[in-house]
Amino acid sequence: MITGDLKSRVDRIWNTMWSGGISNPLSVIEQLTYLLFIKRLDELHTLRERKAARLGGAIEDPVFSKGQDRLRWSRFKDFSP
Repeated sequence: MITGDLKSRVDRIWNTMWSGGISNPLSVIEQLTYLLFIKRLDELHTLRERKAARLGGAIEDPVFSKGQDRLRWSRFKDFSP
């Protein structure tokens, strides 16, 4: 069920997309899918970083290389629209 909080969050995202020039609902869903994918990649990389720190070694099979930190969700989310 959609709660008031969830509806306001969806409305806020929709308004942001609309003001950025994305008015087609399919395009909005496509962009949200990309953002969720980027977020999940960052979560996987963070898990690997924590495992490497716990074991005292290097990150095995990193998702992001050294020069790609700006593409991580944890940094990307703070960019201006």
